[in-house]
Amino acid sequence: MSDSAVARLDALLRVAFPAADELQVIDRTGGGDHFQVIVTSARFDGLPLVQQHRLVNEALSQPLADGTIHELRIKTRGTA
Repeated sequence: MSDSAVARLDALLRVAFPAADELQVIDRTGGGDHFQVIVTSARFDGLPLVQQHRLVNEALSQPLADGTIHELRIKTRGTA
């Protein structure tokens, strides 16, 4: 289950951030519902951290809504 959840989240983030310099989805506990995502993208340049995280949350809105994600830690960086 964990690998498919990681793959699903990775695919959603790659659609939202196709030119990301770095994109990682980490299953923190091995249980398939606690994740950390790391995204480095020029899309974040000039945006406050809360807006960067909002963009990630929007990209993952479906797995957040359907319970795939129980806990999500987000690290974002711009490229500038």
